[in-house]
Amino acid sequence: MTKSPRPSTSSASGKPLDPEAKPDDRVDNALRPEKLNDLIGQDQVKENLSILIAAARKRGEALDHVLFYGPPGLGKTTLAHVLANEMEVNVKVTAGPVIERAGDLAAILTNLRAGDVLFIDEVHRLGRAVEEVLYPAMEDFALDIVIGKGPSARSIRLKLPRFTIVGATTRLALVTAPLRARFGAVYRLDYYDLPAMQSIVSRAARMLKVEAETDGITEMARRARGTPRVALRLLRRVRDFAQVRANGVITKTVAKEALDLLQVDPLGLDDVDRRVLKTIIEKYNGGPVGLNTIAASISEEQDTIMDVVEPYLLQLGFLDRTPQGRVATKSAYEHLGYTYTGEGQQRLL
Repeated sequence: MTKSPRPSTSSASGKPLDPEAKPDDRVDNALRPEKLNDLIGQDQVKENLSILIAAARKRGEALDHVLFYGPPGLGKTTLAHVLANEMEVNVKVTAGPVIERAGDLAAILTNLRAGDVLFIDEVHRLGRAVEEVLYPAMEDFALDIVIGKGPSARSIRLKLPRFTIVGATTRLALVTAPLRARFGAVYRLDYYDLPAMQSIVSRAARMLKVEAETDGITEMARRARGTPRVALRLLRRVRDFAQVRANGVITKTVAKEALDLLQVDPLGLDDVDRRVLKTIIEKYNGGPVGLNTIAASISEEQDTIMDVVEPYLLQLGFLDRTPQGRVATKSAYEHLGYTYTGEGQQRLL
């Protein structure tokens, strides 16, 4: 059988790129590590995964089902592809909101081969009817189908090859207990430390053939919120700035000017982060204030604040969650230039 020609467009690593993909998506895919040893950071998760992979390969079995959770942009999708590459199997990608009916999931499952990885992003958004189909598929590798309606309806069970479900979620609490219990391995991804972020930005700059000095890389890494996805986005924008406003080389000064223009401050806070904190401090005297009220005050989606903004502010110690609502901390006051004189009192310096 004659193989179809490979796409002429290729990544920096030599991998073919999808000509239909957006430029930024194509860059992200090109920079995505392919093997576990290529991954930077998340050392504990990597060690556990290496044992899981080695054991499965030694027994000649499919990987156990894996669930990754944590803030967005930390590499959950990348890890799903890495697992498939390490096991030398195919990976199918879908998302919880896309699978609307049980029949949609049944169609996906019946097309899987032995050992294949099915990656389900936003797994917490699967519908109840879809989950009911997924339970026996994950546990018994079987698909229960009802044929007919009314008194003449009957159920048949189709055997499925042994496959691996890799789920990803930013909200572990919203994953139902029965579904969570069917994942044999559950791992949390944490924000990356500065050395890991420096290595990620440096590797990406080399693959993109961008000339960057060490101080410039450090400046981008420091403002990337401990998140690789953010780091790659900042690198692309700083690269553009360096080509247009400088000589193409990313120095510390160039990186600082570019990131200041993007309104990304030295701690990585962007405009939305600062608006959330300023709203709590200025309009509600530092809190406590409910999430719905904050979202309405800044005309932002509640989910965006909860999934994107809050985790990093909590990590920095700029925000506290209380039973009464969100409270801005003393550190937040000082970072934004307010003087903290006690609960419910603030004054701009």
